This record gives sequence, structure tokens and C-alpha cells, in this order.
Amino acid sequence: GGCRRSNKGYWWIWFIPAQTSFYLLSALLSHQIIITQPRNKNNMSKSSQQLNVEVEEVVDDSSPSLNNYHEIDEKVVQQIVYDALVFTTLNGLLVGDKSVQRSGRVPGVGLVHLPFSLLPPPFPQTHWNQACELAPLFNELVDRVSLDANFLQQSLSRTTKVDEFTSRLLDIHSKMLEINKKEEIRLGLFRSDYMFDEKTQSLLQIEMNTISTSFSGVGCIITQLHRNILSRYGKSLGLDSERVPTNTADSKYAEALAKAWSEYNNPSAVIIVVVQAEERNMYDQHFVSAILRERHHITTIRKTLAEINQEGEVLSDGTLSVDGQAVAIVYFRAGYTPADYPSESEWKARLLIEQSSAIKCPNISYHLVGTKKIQQELAQPNVLERFFENKEDIAKLRKCFAGLWSLEDSDIVKRAIETPELFVMKPQREGGGNNIYGDDLRETLLKLQNSDSQEDAAYILMQRIFPVNTEAILVRNGFLHKDRVISEFGIFSTYLRNKDKIIVNNESGYMVRTKPSLSDEGGVLPGFGVIDSVYLT
Repeated sequence: GGCRRSNKGYWWIWFIPAQTSFYLLSALLSHQIIITQPRNKNNMSKSSQQLNVEVEEVVDDSSPSLNNYHEIDEKVVQQIVYDALVFTTLNGLLVGDKSVQRSGRVPGVGLVHLPFSLLPPPFPQTHWNQACELAPLFNELVDRVSLDANFLQQSLSRTTKVDEFTSRLLDIHSKMLEINKKEEIRLGLFRSDYMFDEKTQSLLQIEMNTISTSFSGVGCIITQLHRNILSRYGKSLGLDSERVPTNTADSKYAEALAKAWSEYNNPSAVIIVVVQAEERNMYDQHFVSAILRERHHITTIRKTLAEINQEGEVLSDGTLSVDGQAVAIVYFRAGYTPADYPSESEWKARLLIEQSSAIKCPNISYHLVGTKKIQQELAQPNVLERFFENKEDIAKLRKCFAGLWSLEDSDIVKRAIETPELFVMKPQREGGGNNIYGDDLRETLLKLQNSDSQEDAAYILMQRIFPVNTEAILVRNGFLHKDRVISEFGIFSTYLRNKDKIIVNNESGYMVRTKPSLSDEGGVLPGFGVIDSVYLT
């Protein structure tokens, strides 16, 4: 058998009858073809028993578009899923299986792939550029706000009366002010999350994460996966792998940590990674640690807050020593939720760390800047002017702010009760699964109105963003599920300053979380969403 192209752009295929079904099936599966009648039946030789089939290549217009992933041939989808699952296993897009008891403690036990989207969602190039350009500005904003102790204390004063967790954090901040503790070396590994609002065609910020920003490691792997899939299947799908931007967030995070370690200037000091006792997402964390070890020759040690309390001390020169080892940096991948402080031991460890000369990532001030209340305060009129003089920078930041309100605003509360579908109610919490929506939002507001307590200070109201929903193929536990979804785009950033010298202030990669459009929460590990990348349009 064989094939050749005609002078009119058609392909001719000929083969013996015994092979007809095999070659036709192969052509159909791999090339998207149209079978037509041969132009001259007399050309067929009965003696040779050949069959001519005219095959016309289909142009990209008939390929599944970015918004029509559900139209992809089912056999092709199954093959891509198989290849993707192999890739995730070989390259470490993994998490501990929650059904396996030791999967959060012992590496290599009970592994399962992280839930992921098979193909990346579309995102406008212009808004992508906007998010990347905002990263250094938000870095500077966090740093400047963190230095304004009065602003932090006053903004959070009412919240602390009803939120014990924020109160304990602010108490540590107050103790550092009392002893005039100076943080000359300031390191931030941040992530600013956005959604593209369909109605306003605007990029709007969801939140600024200043502690334990996750998925810098596995976010790079999902990007590699999507680029790999599109390099193999992109032509038949009408997609270009180069439209998925490269991602080196793990390397950028490690580089910032390494530069901070150098600024500390103690070659024998280690980096402590503060972790939860049970951490199914440990592999995301190990990517950064591995790069620090292999490229920068820096040792990292994983410790819980309880272990730091038991093994740690502050030496006379201010050095933090844990289990006899000097600590240059304390990198928090835990400590962002009340569940991480089950006893006084954890709070003692947090205070011990803040009292030491070790670089904190983040320090207590950076942590507080990431609270929802501070985000809401920064969105108030004339507040950004307290921290920036450049009007263009102020305009860029304010342009991406969604509506944010205190529950002290009675008019907004009334509107939220009447139209709860237009709002989200947020507590001072990180980690996903804490927001309040719809009828629950209305009931909570009515309950607070009828209460004499100040519990309303524990929450803020935020404009609900309605992003474009698209078709997606989601893969969880080896099974695929087709759904309509929305996506949240996170831009990682790194910031390092030693006294007045800014050493690092960069956009540093990205991650995307995608969830069914009917789901309110989007956390990947809690089971709401999947990890994703992006296809720039």
C-alpha cells in the first residue's frame, strides 16, 4: 500500500482489501478525514483488487475549539487521558491519597495523581500581561503596609475582638513592637489570585496570599503536562503548545530563598520548612527543597511548630537554633489556619521564631497584611495614597480591585440580604472552604443583625465575580469527568529586601485552579477543584 498527494491538495490511499479496515481506521483516528467517491471509477483495477479512497484534510476551523473540548472524539480523549496519567506519575504531579493512613507522613506511600484538567482553559493575553505587571506593585504594597504598624493595629482592632486567631497573631505583632524588633532582611513568597469577570471584561483580584502559597512546585508540572499534550495532539485539536506559557515558579521561589540565605551570611545555617504533621501535599513542597539542595547546595529541614517549640531556642546573639542547628530562614508552609495551632506549644514556637534573627517567610507583619480585613481596607477610597505617591501605580492597583466592604456598611448589608447571589462573605481564614454564599450568606447576615455581639467584625463582604465558563475535561483518581467550569488564575511573586536595598522584586510564575461552574469553593486538596494551566488567546 501507499499514499500520495494530488495536485488539488487531496491525499490518495491505496492498499489491498485485507488491510482496508485497519488503514481506514488508523487514518480516521489520526487525521480527521472526509471520505469521498473517487473521481474516476475506471481508474480502479479489478485485477489488482486495489481500492482508491480520496481523503481531504480538514482545516483547523473544524477542530474542537477552546470552548468545545467536549466535542473531541472519545477515543482520542481516552488516549490523551492515558498519556497524561503516565506523565503525571513519571513527573511528580502527585499527592498523598487521603484513604491511605500514612500518605501524609511517609514519602512514597499511598500516592495518587493530583486532580487536573486535561486541557488548559483560554485566557486573554492582555489580561495575562496585566496580572504579571501587577506582581511587583503588589510586592511593594505588602512591604509598605507591613511597615505601617498603626495601620495594621487599627484596621484589625475590631476584628480581634471576635476572631481569636487574628487576635493571637496581632498579639505577637504587638510584642515585636514593644521590643522594637527590626526585620532588616524581609522575604516574601506571595501569590495574587484573579478571575476574569465576564460582565465587565475586567481582571479582578480575589485575594493576596502572603503565607504558605501552594502549588509553586506542581504548578510547573501541570504546565509541562499541557505543553506535552499539545505538542503531541495539538495539530489535530487546532491548538498550539506555545500558547501555554512556560512556568518556573519552583525555581524562582528557590532562587529567592537562596538569595535570602546568602544575605543572612552564615554558610552553615539551614532553612526550616514549617509543615503540618499530616501533609498530603508534601511533594509540592519538596520540589523547592530539591532545587535548593541540588542547585544552591542549601539544606532544608522539615519541622512542625510543635517540634520547633520542643527543639528550638534563641541564642544570646539572636540566632534561632533548632535541634542544635543554626537557622537562616523559617519558610512557612503551615501556620496559616487555627488548626495549625492546636495547643500553646505552637503559639510559643511562632513567638520564638519572631523573636529570633532568622529570616521569616513571612514575618508576622507580612502575614497580617494578607488578611481579608486588610484587603478590604486597602480598597477604601484614598487608602492606597497612604502607601504610594505614583498616581499611575495607584490606578493600576485600584483597577483590579473588586468591590470590598465592611459589615459596618448597613446599605451594603441590606443589598447583600436582598441579592445574596451578588456577594461573597469571607472570614479571616486561608485554606479554602471557608466562604459563605447564597442563602447561607443571607441567613448569616440576618443572624448577625439580630445579635448584640460584634461578630460581624470577623467577616467582610466581597463582590461576587462571574467569570466566563468553558467546557473542560477533569481527571480525578484516574477517572475523567466532563463539566462546565470557571478558573482562578494565580500569579506567584518574590520579594527580597535587605535594609534599603531591594534585591528581588519579580513576577515568578503562575498556577491555575479550575472548578465546576456550579461549585462555590475551588480548593484542589479539599476536593472542590483541579489544578490547571492557561492557554493565552
